[in-house]
Amino acid sequence: MVKTMLKSLFITVIAVALTMNVMGQKQIEKIKKSGELKVGMTGTQPPFSMKAKDGSIIGYDADMAQMLANSMNVDLKIVQIPFSELLNSLEKGEIDVIMSGMTITLERNMRAAFVGPYVISGKSILTKSPDYSKADESDDLNENTLKLVTLKGSTSEEYVKEEMPEATLILVEDYEKGVQMLIDGSADIMVADYPVCAYEALVHPEKGLITLAQPLTIEPIGVAVSPHDPLLLNLVENYMKALSVIGVLDGLEKKWFESSDWLSEIE
Repeated sequence: MVKTMLKSLFITVIAVALTMNVMGQKQIEKIKKSGELKVGMTGTQPPFSMKAKDGSIIGYDADMAQMLANSMNVDLKIVQIPFSELLNSLEKGEIDVIMSGMTITLERNMRAAFVGPYVISGKSILTKSPDYSKADESDDLNENTLKLVTLKGSTSEEYVKEEMPEATLILVEDYEKGVQMLIDGSADIMVADYPVCAYEALVHPEKGLITLAQPLTIEPIGVAVSPHDPLLLNLVENYMKALSVIGVLDGLEKKWFESSDWLSEIE
């Protein structure tokens, strides 16, 4: 039933999108001709995207990307790219869209068009210290004795530089390295989006990792599309609205953010 509804909605989306200019049609034709939708994501941002035991990429964003590709009747090609390089890859035309837990910011919106938000997130921390886990504002963590690790090129990096300038900032290419630094004691706190921190605390209970009860900020997460492809932008925008209206996005949030049933699938 849901699949039938999605296909019907997609036909409507296509009908509306085809009224837009020819410039945007070039990207749609490129996707149709190649038979694949190239979606950029890190594959290292659980529960948005992560590697499963079989080597595939799973997660909220992976599911969402697969549904979009299915409705376009093309194959999904997930292109793993470090977070700091995602926008560059989009601008070069190496990928069609970005679905990688990317916060919508003014700076990023100057480089890409965004569809969403499809998730409302916020900054949080991961730590082994019960005292730091009780922080309710950034000033509580602005200490020159603290070593904070976060993802290079992320809004978390900007957040730490602006709100916690006294602390020592360490940048990593993926969260796995950041978590390992917490575990081995070479960092005191990892700053990341709340779902990422909650996930890491969930899967590493034996390491004593804990996170905040509530995020420190509120941030919108969206899908990035080239501003030079209005037809593709319109298609993705209308399709995401359809997913929201029929409750699919709510289902994905429950599956990946509220349930732990999928933990057995990961490495």
